[in-house]
Amino acid sequence: MATFTVGTENSTPIELYYEDLGAGYPVILIHGFPLSGASWEKQVPALLEAGFRVITYDRRGFGKSSQPSTGYDYDTFAADLHHLVTKLELTDFALVGFSMGGGEVARYTAQYGIGSVSKAVFIGAVTPFLVKAEDNPEGVPQEVFEGIKAGILADRPSFLTGFFANFFNTDVLGGTKITDQAVQANWNVAIAASPIATHAVVDTWGTDFRQDLYRFDLPVLVIHGDSDRIVPIAISGAKTAQNPSVTEFVVVKDGPHAVNWTHADEVNAALIKFLKS
Repeated sequence: MATFTVGTENSTPIELYYEDLGAGYPVILIHGFPLSGASWEKQVPALLEAGFRVITYDRRGFGKSSQPSTGYDYDTFAADLHHLVTKLELTDFALVGFSMGGGEVARYTAQYGIGSVSKAVFIGAVTPFLVKAEDNPEGVPQEVFEGIKAGILADRPSFLTGFFANFFNTDVLGGTKITDQAVQANWNVAIAASPIATHAVVDTWGTDFRQDLYRFDLPVLVIHGDSDRIVPIAISGAKTAQNPSVTEFVVVKDGPHAVNWTHADEVNAALIKFLKS
């Protein structure tokens, strides 16, 4: 199993799992909550067929990576990604982030990637700033995030069941764009994640990435479903798309949060076109 070490906690190394497939222009895919790099199942084969080198990894606390009790903030997540980039000696590559993975795209590019990240993609991403504030009145009230954390602490398995119903909009798309088996497979991955990490990362969703995006000077693609119930398009994708670096904003009609699964053909076509441009 391929891993790289990002630190230690007491006597235990913190190791993150990754996969490095194919050849060509490198594309790093960064997963969302509460999943792993395996959630890019619909994208990896298409990108390989299109001639790209495809790299996925599991964020600390999730998937096959170590489950430490600390480090659940975007500065640490960006540093973890930098360990991977350094290990693989990448100097010209694309970052693609789904949901909270968009946060790594923003923070990594601003802190480490100017001059090396040559393209960036945000899919259903948490950028630029989700929390309601005086200068962000359309944002989500902090009480909503506190309720999510309380639900995770009270009954994580039950919380995840409800979460995935809205992740895929199963009441609308179930049986057509998403099967019960696929939802169950995602739940299985999520329940194996660290309970500590599952709870702790909720606070990161309120990270303000506006200054990170301000530093961008590279082509950017934004993809977002117009029926996203987890990260509503009006306060996320539509605002990220206002950044001057954004070259294309793809709105997926009837798309839920997980458009990379339910509308994979549309997402893949836009992604490959952008990466090849």
